[in-house]
Amino acid sequence: MSLEEAVAPLLDALTRMQTAQRHLHPIHMEQLKLTVGDAEAPLRAAFDGLTGTGSAIEDDVRTSMELTLKALTAFREVPQDPEGIFQAYRALRYTPYAMETLFPAVSVSPAVNAFFLEEHRHRDTAFLARLASPTPDSGVLHFENERGSKGGYSLYVPETYDPDNRYPVVVALHGGAGHGRGFLWTWLKEARSRDFILISPTARGNTWALMGPDIDSENLDAMLEAVRTRWSIDEARMLLTGMSDGGTFTYLSGLRAASLFTHLAPIAASFHPMMLEMIDTPKIAGRPIYLTHGTHDWMFDVEVAHQANQVFSAMGADITFREIPDLAHTYPRDENPRILDWFLSV
Repeated sequence: MSLEEAVAPLLDALTRMQTAQRHLHPIHMEQLKLTVGDAEAPLRAAFDGLTGTGSAIEDDVRTSMELTLKALTAFREVPQDPEGIFQAYRALRYTPYAMETLFPAVSVSPAVNAFFLEEHRHRDTAFLARLASPTPDSGVLHFENERGSKGGYSLYVPETYDPDNRYPVVVALHGGAGHGRGFLWTWLKEARSRDFILISPTARGNTWALMGPDIDSENLDAMLEAVRTRWSIDEARMLLTGMSDGGTFTYLSGLRAASLFTHLAPIAASFHPMMLEMIDTPKIAGRPIYLTHGTHDWMFDVEVAHQANQVFSAMGADITFREIPDLAHTYPRDENPRILDWFLSV
């Protein structure tokens, strides 16, 4: 079996897992298990058949297959009970690390390269040629951000990086109990396609500093400074975004007086007017904020997003509010292009 033949069922399985993640909701669990279930047998056959291809990245692909099979197995075993949703979240955590180990294959597999690009780049021959010769000090990098560690960050610098250009920055904050090394892959496809620098930090505690001393904002500032001294960034286009607890911390950190962020995009975030006592309210007037929430969010009811929209609009923020009818408490990958069109239109 050739490498390209072997990666086809792997990419199908990863795509199905992403679909399951996007539509994750307790009431849909059995249907989602069917969605991903058909991918397991072809992937196992490909795993068994992948040997002796002569490719330098064969071991990476096999590791990606192993991680994806673990995700498929764990997802298949999710029970149909109220606690099943949390087991589903745990199963899905294998997926970004399967993507991480697969990513080196972009250099040898057109199918893998396309998987990590938005569709409009698939036939852009000039762009693909530039990707094929990555500049030094670019690609996916990790800084004290091994799995299980706290307070580090993962980074993507465009393979087409040119120090004579200035690059927008997106800082993406994981949800509670998440990790920046895994959350990086939520935005990687868009970062490669649209030439922006992506930073995915890990909280210093079990989640972001939503109560008590703010031990995370200073760390975010230090990361930005480290990136700014090594790569050329566009300080007029700096987006802070996050999911769930990461979205809530987007409000708290992004509206500080010392914040360097020009745009905020909280997703599935909690909100209460008392939060205004913890932030610098003059930072709100005129601030571009893209607020995203699911109608069926079972953790933070959509009414908190309506309240945030009303409060920040009344305070003069430049609000874009997107309530997504089929979204529960999970990350809407399909919203990334809209957020970026809004952010990069400056």
